[in-house]
Amino acid sequence: MSTESTESTDIQDRIERETLIAASQDRVWSLVTEPGFWVAPTGATAVAGQTTVAHDEKYGDFPVRVEKVDPKSYVAYRWASAYKGEQLREGITTLIEFTLTPEGDGTRLRVVESGFAVLDGSEDVRRGALKDNTEGWAQEIAALKARAEETA
Repeated sequence: MSTESTESTDIQDRIERETLIAASQDRVWSLVTEPGFWVAPTGATAVAGQTTVAHDEKYGDFPVRVEKVDPKSYVAYRWASAYKGEQLREGITTLIEFTLTPEGDGTRLRVVESGFAVLDGSEDVRRGALKDNTEGWAQEIAALKARAEETA
């Protein structure tokens, strides 16, 4: 019962993914509100304005700032995936938005990462970040779905 789609629009500015997860909204919410879960577990919980560092053994440190939290339905983060190890600042971050909607006995999860077109640096940097994150979200959403459904 999964539908997934990927599209890049707005002059290569965004990645959009959506899937139906056979798990409660509470369960999915508990997973998407760990800042940086898509990089590495941090043990933190999303609190607007808070910055956490997600550390990946292979790729290094990624600061992740919680931008907005609407309990059980929406959480947004900023991170600088193309500028690993750098402090978050304007011009190097993309915005990741997770929207949860109840659907039947499951939860529809929509993920949008935007801001690639305005990243500092060359067109190659922007295209590379978009390509890497497009591939990464395919893997991360599949892993998130599996974790959520495993305990549902």
